[in-house]
Amino acid sequence: MAPKYKLHYFDLTALGEPIRFLLSYGKLDWEDIRYDDAQWPETKKKMPFGQMPVLDIDGKIYAQSIAISRYLAKQVGLSGKDDLENLKIDIAVHLFLDFHTKIGDWAYDPIPNSKAAKEVDLKDKMDFYLKKFEEMVKENKGFLVNGKLTWGDIYFVAPLKYFKALVKRDFLEGYPLLQELVKKVESTPAIASYIAKRPAGDR
Repeated sequence: MAPKYKLHYFDLTALGEPIRFLLSYGKLDWEDIRYDDAQWPETKKKMPFGQMPVLDIDGKIYAQSIAISRYLAKQVGLSGKDDLENLKIDIAVHLFLDFHTKIGDWAYDPIPNSKAAKEVDLKDKMDFYLKKFEEMVKENKGFLVNGKLTWGDIYFVAPLKYFKALVKRDFLEGYPLLQELVKKVESTPAIASYIAKRPAGDR
């Protein structure tokens, strides 16, 4: 019997969106459970590590977005064909983790002077990573790794809407291969169907 999945996350894209894309891509039996800020204090007490996303698989809860995404990728055929291909996917995913950490470190800094100082070279830091991603796509026939669609592409594309909202600009301008990658992932039929139905205000 196929497992029943329930994704618990905030009512936004960010780190929950790669999981939603993967669940949709695989046409798995899943429920999208979303929380607003008012619900979070009580919900947090129920989370294994006090954070989300978490994935409920047949009544058991599992945490950490990368680990969940890696698991789902195996279920839906978006892992590499061997350990070396999986290593390359992991490299791309963790490079994206470095990228969005730079954005988050600036965006969520509560100290105005510190935040302003980080903003001075934020664009240069972001461009460093974006150039690396652009090179990877050029070298891999339109994808980040292995010359084919993998969960690494999904983990890169799915949260972009959220991070663009944080920096208030489309930072993919000037990176045509990354823009094309976004189109490829988002036009995949099952993912496109999910995107068409997700909440309109979802960022």
